[in-house]
Amino acid sequence: MEKEEINNLIEYAKEKLEFKERDAEYKANRLLEIMESGLEGAELEDAVYGELSLLPSEIDVRFWQIYKESGSKAATEWLYNYCVYNKYVKKDVLDKNPRFDTQNGLTITINKAKPEFRDPKKAKVGNSVDGGFAKCVICRENEGFGARNKRNLRTVSITLGGKPWFWQYSPYGYFNEHGIAVNCEHTPMNIDKQTFVNLLDFVDKFPHYFIGCNAPLERIGGSVLAHDHYQGGGEELPLHRAKIKTKIKDGKYPYVTVGILDWAGTVIRIKSDKRNEVADIADRLGKAWVNYSNPELGIIAEDENGVHNAISPTVIKTVSGYEMNVILRSNITSEKYPDGVFHAHPEYHAIKKESIGLIEAQGLFILPGRLEEELGKIEALIEAKKQLPPEYAAFKLVYEETKALYESGKYSDIHSAMQEELGSICYRILEDTAVFKEEKDLKLFLKTAGFEL
Repeated sequence: MEKEEINNLIEYAKEKLEFKERDAEYKANRLLEIMESGLEGAELEDAVYGELSLLPSEIDVRFWQIYKESGSKAATEWLYNYCVYNKYVKKDVLDKNPRFDTQNGLTITINKAKPEFRDPKKAKVGNSVDGGFAKCVICRENEGFGARNKRNLRTVSITLGGKPWFWQYSPYGYFNEHGIAVNCEHTPMNIDKQTFVNLLDFVDKFPHYFIGCNAPLERIGGSVLAHDHYQGGGEELPLHRAKIKTKIKDGKYPYVTVGILDWAGTVIRIKSDKRNEVADIADRLGKAWVNYSNPELGIIAEDENGVHNAISPTVIKTVSGYEMNVILRSNITSEKYPDGVFHAHPEYHAIKKESIGLIEAQGLFILPGRLEEELGKIEALIEAKKQLPPEYAAFKLVYEETKALYESGKYSDIHSAMQEELGSICYRILEDTAVFKEEKDLKLFLKTAGFEL
């Protein structure tokens, strides 16, 4: 059976992984050794498919060959499919994650493949790796690292801002072709003028993708702040569909389209066919926000605990040029809100306590896998007309609001009512993250940043 299994794997690799016939006997012996090594489950799969995959150097050559011959979209499709075929991207698992669009324009997914990340302090050290050559979990040195099941990880070399970076796909896949662009140098997350140049470089190379950068501060940034990286991929997120509600003018480039977005968070959009204008305006806006304080609104640029203001820029390329959305963020805390003043407020923590990062700030909410079972129990309680038990006290708001929705007769089934409730809560969480609740206050800030209303 072992020989038959190995032969089947070799045939699969020939069909899906561009495996060369000349290597068949050699690889069969390597697979036999792996299978006799005592590895089990995910570790065995990782080792087997790592052995059957092209070498990293071969991936680079093949990717850029396709890019040159057939274009960027064909190249990224090839790489993504390759990472699915070699089992690094767990698409069969990810496709089972509940996902739906809500009436208020958000998209919600419950990610059962990824553990809930509740400790923002871990982001500072970048989830450091024990052993191996890598300094953190997203360093390129992880490629092939068995201790973290990265034997089948494959990346592709890219250049951003004249410096070496690389692109890889996420095994957790929050959205279509979700990947990260990572600096080859292990250097902390940072946003400056070069960041905007790098993001614009990326969409010039891959105009069918969006790309963005998490705020480089804990509680409002990503789960790895110790290593500079961006997130992007092949999906139009809810933020991209939002429209400008109030136009403003930049003093230096009055003909560039700039405006306040019609969005629950605080977002400024910059549109131009000239990338240097987009980068310049975004840079000046970011610098102004990082130094802005308004104690009456709870906005404190810096105190004894450090800097609190940051931005999350995200960009797409359209037929009319570049579209940069600059999301204003703050990680300030208070006695009332120890997890963050501009974070999901406590009444919503049963649904979402993790940091609201770049992806969620753009309207795609990734909720913890535990909710599938927990919310299912609440749905059953409502249908059975039973009270909420004490162990589910944290879900009191969800229970009461879903019950009211269901009893209103607007929804034919309890699950639809629950989905609408989740959409409503996630929208309110976005509103919590808004650093300016009133447009008049945002306009006052924009005047200090050199914009004309």
